[in-house]
Amino acid sequence: MPEKAMIIVNPSSGKEDAADYVEQIEDILTGKGYELQTVQTKKEFDATNYCIEACHGEIDLVVSLGGDGTLHETINGMVDQEHRPKLGVVPLGTVNDFARALDLPLDPKKAIEVLRSDHTKKVDIGKFNDRYFVNIVAVGAIAEATFEVSPEQKTKFGSLAYFIEGVKTLASNQSYPIRVEFDDKVWEGDSFLFLAALTKSTGGFEKLSPEAKVNDGVLHCYAIKEVNMIRLASIITSVLRGNVKEDKDVEYFTAKKLRISSEEKLHTNVDGEEGDELPVSLEVKPQHIDVVV
Repeated sequence: MPEKAMIIVNPSSGKEDAADYVEQIEDILTGKGYELQTVQTKKEFDATNYCIEACHGEIDLVVSLGGDGTLHETINGMVDQEHRPKLGVVPLGTVNDFARALDLPLDPKKAIEVLRSDHTKKVDIGKFNDRYFVNIVAVGAIAEATFEVSPEQKTKFGSLAYFIEGVKTLASNQSYPIRVEFDDKVWEGDSFLFLAALTKSTGGFEKLSPEAKVNDGVLHCYAIKEVNMIRLASIITSVLRGNVKEDKDVEYFTAKKLRISSEEKLHTNVDGEEGDELPVSLEVKPQHIDVVV
């Protein structure tokens, strides 16, 4: 029996030129002998539902053609299924953290060529309450600010759109009481921003957590404490240099499981999208999916 593949296309990704790449993907996969099914997302959770169908139909390869949001939905349809297809990633989004973490080409045409490969890499997935994530969970005003970024802003400004919204929150420099129970330990304190990262790339910053591997089985956690604007500028410099965990106003630790809570009403940012209100629970599912590399 020939192998089967599904291409999940977000037509609004990549400045809305996703459809231009479908034919190139179909040519490569047809050449490799795959029977193809191409589907387009129209609303939230379409990618998840398509991927669930692919798992139940024992499809061998699912290709996500879109941004981190499309990929996030696709993987949510794949995790914990009895049959999990290989995952191909063609990044068309604003940031494309998952592709950066796997050192996949950010140029769509080059990323499509990777689909010729028979090599895969086992990758960790994070569990967030009853959902899943592939890059990061963040808590804090600057994390919530990114919810205000519209699809039109992303199309017009790219990753700069997130920066514009984030800068609006920096002047307030508001911190919140955070309690993090992780493994058999606890961290508690006021935090301007708390991050739990699965990969080295967050928001396009590829040096936030340079020690993080896509299959190391842990979350890399950073609590940026209450700081003034001058110290905050220093921390941003540390992020760009890749040594933020050494900053005296940053608490760093790794964990396989954690629970985040607060006395304040705070929402989470999960892979760039609005997540649940605190408290939330996180854990790592080690080497859970196979990605074409």
